[in-house]
Amino acid sequence: RHIDASTQVIFNHRYITRPANAGGENHIELSEQEFENRLKHRCFAMHWHSHGLHYGIGMEVHAWMRSDMNVVVNGSRAYLDQATSLFTDIIPVHVVVSCDVLASRLRARGRENAAEIAERIERARSLETLIHPNLVTINNNDSLDIAGRALIALIR
Repeated sequence: RHIDASTQVIFNHRYITRPANAGGENHIELSEQEFENRLKHRCFAMHWHSHGLHYGIGMEVHAWMRSDMNVVVNGSRAYLDQATSLFTDIIPVHVVVSCDVLASRLRARGRENAAEIAERIERARSLETLIHPNLVTINNNDSLDIAGRALIALIR
């Protein structure tokens, strides 16, 4: 949102089986049936299931990359190996946050119940360590604005 229009950057949207008005990111809402249909017809470059939802990255990501665009994808740490095999020049950005801060933010947004928050915290713990030669880590324990500025600086 604060990136110069002349920069060759595009933010990929995700296809998610979550209502578009659920808050958070700008994504494309799909029903379970529509997601399965798109999956069957190979419309996704990557897809995964997490937190009871299906997530997909559309095949359009390949066209953007062929056009020399730098594509920012909000992916899943659990699928970093798959992303690396598809996109060999990937620069993964691991946004880290303490479990206490994560729990506080999840409670504040009000989308998950206590059990779901506990599950997300446990999953975050299990995926804390990522290994990749190009990995960049951004600390997200302070304000979201600080982490956002760090990401924008990296993209530029």
